[in-house]
Amino acid sequence: MRYELKIALRYLRARRKEAFISVTTLFTAFGVMIGVAALTITLAVMSGFQQNIKERLLNMSPQVQIHGAEGYIAKYSEVEARVRTVAGVNGTDPFIYGEGMLSSGRGISGVIAFGIEPDNPLIEKKWGAYLTAGNLSRLLEQPPSPGGNPRAGVGAIAVGASLAEKLKVKIGDPVRMVAPLISADGSLSTRTGDFVIGAIFQSGVDTTDSKMVLMALQQAQGFFGRGDRVDGIEVHLTDLNRTLAVSADLRKMLGRAYFVRNWMELNQSASAGFEMLKRVYSLVLFLLIGVAAFNLVATLIMVVMEKRKDIAVLIAMGATRREVGRIFVFKGLTVGAAGTLAGEIVGAIGCYLLANYQIIHIPKEVYEMSTPPVSARPLDFALVALGSLALCLVATLYPARQAARAMPIEVFRS
Repeated sequence: MRYELKIALRYLRARRKEAFISVTTLFTAFGVMIGVAALTITLAVMSGFQQNIKERLLNMSPQVQIHGAEGYIAKYSEVEARVRTVAGVNGTDPFIYGEGMLSSGRGISGVIAFGIEPDNPLIEKKWGAYLTAGNLSRLLEQPPSPGGNPRAGVGAIAVGASLAEKLKVKIGDPVRMVAPLISADGSLSTRTGDFVIGAIFQSGVDTTDSKMVLMALQQAQGFFGRGDRVDGIEVHLTDLNRTLAVSADLRKMLGRAYFVRNWMELNQSASAGFEMLKRVYSLVLFLLIGVAAFNLVATLIMVVMEKRKDIAVLIAMGATRREVGRIFVFKGLTVGAAGTLAGEIVGAIGCYLLANYQIIHIPKEVYEMSTPPVSARPLDFALVALGSLALCLVATLYPARQAARAMPIEVFRS
């Protein structure tokens, strides 16, 4: 062990007349600990929220979407066959969407209807986990009319839980949809269709649960006047990390006749906004660590003033000024390291408690969860520790420089 470190550690054990300096040193370490613990816990919670939002966005948002340059895709089966040959593509499902008004006699609401393939395994996997009543296979059935005979225009649809509550409907209840249609000559007309509730889902995304309606693709094509065309094709990937590569391959293969967009582009503003918020919170709490770390300046200056005679003796005995300065750098880093280590431990305990116990309650109707999610990442802990130690190191430079500039002859004369 270097003698500078031995002396620095000895200075931490204050004598009775230096008790005040020892107390200030303790509070400095305590301040660093609070700042580090607050920053690690905040980063873990923010990462948890970010991961939770990302998962919900990816579950509801398309991974990759293909649209035709003309606004529709006519021979979509051929396009799907070509897309499935691209490496990294897990499957495809065509869709159409349209707007309308859905009423039940007990309520009315504007909705966005999506035509999907209920028997597509990818659709079953995507929506099956969110079904709270009924099943998607009912969307393919032709429900009987009140007289007991099938009737044209009657079909089953799936609605979100919030929409079902607003319309006061349950499985099997009849509803009516009115949709605007624009003909080829530009004239506007409306179409009315009778449906029954075949399934109810709850995704956790408010706009989806309160506005979205799912119906069978062929039924939607007929109701919205699409014929044998679709509005787009959703592409499912085997690995989200290859999103950019697969998107580039699809653009190259399909050419300018089609537009390809991925989930990064569709949710860019939301992801960027949350990332900026996380950085702002981190900066504010990092400044808290800085305030605590720079308390070391005052503490070390008092130690330098108290140890002027010791410094003079060391220099007279042959210690270089760099070695003298190193003593106080080691002392400051020791205090900072102790506070940082304690803060990391307190932060880890806090993350564990938040993740496993309902210490903090948040409105479930807003966040779709009753407690904040926690995602403690080792990299965040390491970066916080390095940042804290860097601030403590900077805080020691001025007191160490002042100690190294001490003149032994002046000290001995005084």
